[in-house]
Amino acid sequence: MSSRRLSRRGFLQAGLGAIGGSLLNLERPDPARGEGGVRIDPLPGRSSGSSNDGATPPEGPMRLLTEFDYGTITGPAAAGVVREYEIVAVNKEIEVAPGVRYPAWTYNGTVPGPTIRCTEGDTVRIHFTNASPMDHTIHFHGIHPADMDGVFEIVPPGGKFTYEFTAEPFGLFLYHCHVMPLRKHIEKGLYGTFIVDPPRPRPPAREFVMVLNGFDTDFDGSNEFYTVNGYANYFVTNPIPIRVGEPVRIYLVNMTEFDLINSFHLHGNVFRLYRTGTSLEAYEVTDTVMLCQGERCILEFTYKFPGMFMFHAHQTEFSELGWMGFFNVLP
Repeated sequence: MSSRRLSRRGFLQAGLGAIGGSLLNLERPDPARGEGGVRIDPLPGRSSGSSNDGATPPEGPMRLLTEFDYGTITGPAAAGVVREYEIVAVNKEIEVAPGVRYPAWTYNGTVPGPTIRCTEGDTVRIHFTNASPMDHTIHFHGIHPADMDGVFEIVPPGGKFTYEFTAEPFGLFLYHCHVMPLRKHIEKGLYGTFIVDPPRPRPPAREFVMVLNGFDTDFDGSNEFYTVNGYANYFVTNPIPIRVGEPVRIYLVNMTEFDLINSFHLHGNVFRLYRTGTSLEAYEVTDTVMLCQGERCILEFTYKFPGMFMFHAHQTEFSELGWMGFFNVLP
């Protein structure tokens, strides 16, 4: 499948047959592959083979699902500790679907970038290096001084800048490049998740980060693929194993460019929806949430029944173009 002129129609014609085959395979138990007919691996992380052969997806989406960068603690702060992080902007060709590669602009070589995590009151110190051939910044959502906002502190190629601020308030945030033209810098992949935990931790749960995004692989100003964590249909062929009754928490962030909204729908269940995650008490109960770009929320749920349960965008076009996955709920 060519990465240069791949239209939506071309992807649907070429790819849906293969996706349908994958769905059918999920329904056929195979004792050689583990419970429920799918390969079960412990979380966090799994290895899916090399991304260079176009036959097996990279492990990045599963790793990004469960990997949190807490930085390096270098000292005490007024209300927490000092956490230091290293982020490098670098151009990198990435695989976004089987055999389809995309010339991305990345933080630390992945789209989305690393999930930065800390606790309210911590001093966050991000050492940013621009190793790309164009200007970049990092703009963090949340409270911080004006000279740490990532708007005027333009970092040229080869340059460095250190962002430092107190993490507040607690909640789910994000970061992204804020250099004009904004839609190009975001569409190309310069964004990630920023989690500020409350001083009193949330209840224990299996935690996942899901960043919703799209890829314009034919450079026509609209997306040919929609993904979770950067690879089309990754969680169709690599369902996420969880257990009946196990608390699950999803940090859900929408960074899709070229489309006004994206969404998340959970099959066979409902979830508690904490918008922005800045309250531990205020939530609504639903099975679908719509998000504009930059909106985010925390979803909490448990499954009552075992089986294979789908999650996907409730814009059907997005689902058909790669934004689909499964939870494999084990007894």
